Amino acid sequence: MNSKLLSKSFILTLVTLGFTATIAQAASPEAKGLQIAEEIDRRDIGFGDSRTDLEMLLTNRHGEKSVRKLRLSTLENADTAVGDKSLTVFKHPRDIKGTAFLSFTKILDPDDQWLYLPALKRVKRISSANKSGPFVGSEFAYEDLVSFEVGKYTFKWLRDEACGELECFVVERFPKYENSGYTRQTVWVDKAEYRIQKVDFYDRKNTHLKTLIQSNFERYLDQYWRPLKMVMKNHQTGKATDLVFSPYAFRVGVNEKDFTPNRLKKVR
Repeated sequence: MNSKLLSKSFILTLVTLGFTATIAQAASPEAKGLQIAEEIDRRDIGFGDSRTDLEMLLTNRHGEKSVRKLRLSTLENADTAVGDKSLTVFKHPRDIKGTAFLSFTKILDPDDQWLYLPALKRVKRISSANKSGPFVGSEFAYEDLVSFEVGKYTFKWLRDEACGELECFVVERFPKYENSGYTRQTVWVDKAEYRIQKVDFYDRKNTHLKTLIQSNFERYLDQYWRPLKMVMKNHQTGKATDLVFSPYAFRVGVNEKDFTPNRLKKVR
């Protein structure tokens, strides 16, 4: 390893150790929870844009399965006061091929989201009151499909505990969005890399609704972690949705013009 890389590695180690110590010394559970969330966000800054193909596996309460194929593109917003943009396009099966979903994540304002339905040949804006509804029949809600932004929640550290072979922070987060379908979410974040491993979602009656498990993490550009598998289980209906991702490609050159409602009819 050359001296520049060694120096960079040493500095990064010192910064990480210093931040871990700061978290350990946080004055309150709320302050500690916020610091953990800010570190999750900090480690994902600067990726620019990304693209991946994925399969969506839907399983109903009887165990019957159906498969959909999609492409996901993401454009990072350099302004940290504004969230990222994402575009999801369905490739298979034929009856929903060409369906496209565009999302602009906001912080405190309602996220801007649009859905293009080829059968109707029109772009439909999703109202702020409907973000808790299921995304095209899956166990993911529209509000689950936005980028993680610290300002969208308040936080509270609950405890540290083992999660599988890892050690995790357990943090509760409370959506600030008044039309959220959730009262709270409990999040397991591994201490080594600050990756979200698991999320428990509680509905408006504060009853355990769903659990998300993220796994098969891969690291890109020597910094950015992405799970290649996500499983959302609905405990109230017995249904589940698996998302299995192909390896991500970063900095593929997408730009603002690719993320406009008017372009949804033309994406393929």
